[in-house]
Amino acid sequence: MVAYVIRRLLLLIPMAIGMVVVTFGLLLIIPGDPAAVLLGQDATPEAIETLRNTLGLNDPWYIRLWDYFASLLQGDMGRSIFQNQPVSEIILGRLGATIELAVVALILATLIGLTLGVLAAIRQGTWVDTVTMLFAQLGVSMPVYWLGLLLMLLFAVQLGWLPAIGRGVPLPEAFLAAITGRPQVLWDSIGHIALPALALAANSAAIISRLVRVSMLEVLREDFVRTAYAKGLRKGRVVIRHALRNALLPVLSVIGLRFGALLGGAVLTESIFAWPGLGQLTIAAISQRDLPLIQGIVLTFAIVFALVNLVVDLLYAAVDPRIRLG
Repeated sequence: MVAYVIRRLLLLIPMAIGMVVVTFGLLLIIPGDPAAVLLGQDATPEAIETLRNTLGLNDPWYIRLWDYFASLLQGDMGRSIFQNQPVSEIILGRLGATIELAVVALILATLIGLTLGVLAAIRQGTWVDTVTMLFAQLGVSMPVYWLGLLLMLLFAVQLGWLPAIGRGVPLPEAFLAAITGRPQVLWDSIGHIALPALALAANSAAIISRLVRVSMLEVLREDFVRTAYAKGLRKGRVVIRHALRNALLPVLSVIGLRFGALLGGAVLTESIFAWPGLGQLTIAAISQRDLPLIQGIVLTFAIVFALVNLVVDLLYAAVDPRIRLG
């Protein structure tokens, strides 16, 4: 187990190098000049050229790439062109909000997907199955930005139940505040994260529900399930303790992959709901052609995604003794 974890962590090194090279290459070919964007429309060509020299943008691409790798080896992601702050500090200041949103969305997607998938499987061929899979189809089909705007219009504008934009106190701090006698802080934080998390979770919930339904239908036909019924066990116990437990095995890996999709979907979701995370920062960095910040964000997303997949693989091996990590 330890050797496997060490090997996976070492694989992060070539993965990170590959992501940096690919991102750097893409940034070279996209239109736009960071110096021109920074100085504005009234800037003279001489001023733009001077700033490009100052920022090192006129250096050959291989020199710039080598300098970036040399900085990474020292733990330095560079400085943001527009914010004039270390990229690592900017990312760390936003990473918590994005992780919080993605984790809450993943929890919602898993709970909703498991519930709908199990209901559809045990009620196969009935109206429950039809309605459940209809919701799943809608969840897969609806763009996250359209669903986000719809939820905002309904629950924030029309009904006024939830705030439309912004973030409350971070959930860990909000839970501590609730424990110390200030539950309103927790409710405010939950209210702020409810709409963006639900909009972000819809697509993943639909995918998980479909997979759970298929997996449950296969498991329910197994001999050990029929044996459990023959022993007189209640249906609920058979479904939850026997069928669902075995049906979850192929679902675990998909849940891990969905976390990566949620991180990507956070870019649009955070922009719609003004959630102060990496997604909103990514759009700002791209529009400003802030090259060091874009590279740092992409590298951070890649590392987080790889670490999440490692955790999922370890959980998969823990749940299923037949899996041997090697």
